Amino acid sequence: MSAPPSTPRPAVEVRSLDWVPRAERHGRVWRQGPFWFLGNFQPFTVAIGLLGPAVGLSLGWTAVAGISGILFGTFFMAFHATQGARLGLPQMVQSRAQFGYSGVLVPLVGTLVTFVAFNVVDTVIISAGLNGIFGWNAVAVGITISVVATALAVFGHDWLHRAFTVLFWVSLPFWVVLTVGILAGTAGGSDAPDPGGVTLSGFVVMFTAAASYNITYAPYVSDYSRYLPEDTRPAAIVLSVFWGAAASPAWLIPLGAWLGSRLGATDGLVGLHDAGNAVVPALGSVLAVLAVLALVATMGLNAYSGMLSLVTAVDAVRRVPRTRAVRVGAILVLAVVWTVVGVGLSDASDALNTALLLMLYLLAPWTAVNLVDYFFVRRGHYAIPDLFTPDGVYGRWGGRGLTAYAVGLALEIPFIAVPGAFTGPVAAALGGVDVAVVVGLVVPGVLYLLLGRGLDRGAERAAVERGDVVLAQADRAA
Repeated sequence: MSAPPSTPRPAVEVRSLDWVPRAERHGRVWRQGPFWFLGNFQPFTVAIGLLGPAVGLSLGWTAVAGISGILFGTFFMAFHATQGARLGLPQMVQSRAQFGYSGVLVPLVGTLVTFVAFNVVDTVIISAGLNGIFGWNAVAVGITISVVATALAVFGHDWLHRAFTVLFWVSLPFWVVLTVGILAGTAGGSDAPDPGGVTLSGFVVMFTAAASYNITYAPYVSDYSRYLPEDTRPAAIVLSVFWGAAASPAWLIPLGAWLGSRLGATDGLVGLHDAGNAVVPALGSVLAVLAVLALVATMGLNAYSGMLSLVTAVDAVRRVPRTRAVRVGAILVLAVVWTVVGVGLSDASDALNTALLLMLYLLAPWTAVNLVDYFFVRRGHYAIPDLFTPDGVYGRWGGRGLTAYAVGLALEIPFIAVPGAFTGPVAAALGGVDVAVVVGLVVPGVLYLLLGRGLDRGAERAAVERGDVVLAQADRAA
């Protein structure tokens, strides 16, 4: 792999939807692992572990279902990382190849809901947790963390990577001490009065919630790998992202299940505080603060990718200038929305599982279409300049992608089972077992592969060749 050139970089990132010239590709593959590890190394992940005992699973079965779901979801997520380095584009701009310049608005609804919903839930988790631990005013906490997350997103890509790397190394020893204390029996707790067991419906709920956690990262991944050198080995990127994104939830979901089943915790942050302080005085307090900082950094990640999705959506209707002011304005709009909603809620625990499931239903068909297009239909070859114009080879509306996506969404409905909200007829016949994610991944992927046979490959090859010339000229000018 060639060494990235040494070029001065501004403190505040300039680029938004832009293609990243090769001269600016300064990323390092090894940073992808700690980056995504820290992205899941926080109270939201612990809260997912609380779901298992809540649906009647034992500690062991919660761990099995949670880890299985994480591995399943991360498999799809990690492969998106290759697209960023190969194309130098934000994830949802690349999706114009499948859905069209304007048609990409359809899956963008799901991605924007994901980014904002995560930050709303994160705001509630942090505000309620710090109020329960230290008695801090929940509204003031919510506003403060939103300001910090917004600032991090405004500074952009490089600062997000720096913050995640530092927090990874600072946090890791404290989590190790807590985990050793739990295994050694010094973290308190007692045997659960109802140790739980396993049911198929409970296992599937836990598996699906865990799978959705990393599948919902899929629209983010290229946003943070697009500054890698173009000739970075795809296997290296995939493995780095996979171990990082899978390892931390595989650790914290069982830990959350322990807090729920042995400490009776209903708030992951408070549970961490109590267990940590039982192991070593003040460990829980320090760990709570570090966990909050990690979650705030992740809120910055959500804001950054949310900005890219919002600008892409607006650009699909009316061309948006590629300026720093547009970046900052979009981040501020999203910050106001998640802050107002987040500080207005007092409890997000009941909505956590439902939110994760809804995100999964919206995003599974998109990730299937996107990956099939990249790896099997167009095989990584795109006319990048054409992605920035509705008159390009990809057109304004991508009928094949939209059809596959719509069919996938429609066929998911009978298989959906959201406790207390909706159960489709097939899910009801299966005793409440939700297999919608399988349908949402397999059907759109296969359908898009079949529809892709009708592409005008000659016209696309010519467009790709013209685009390569334009990019080479842009490289020389950079």
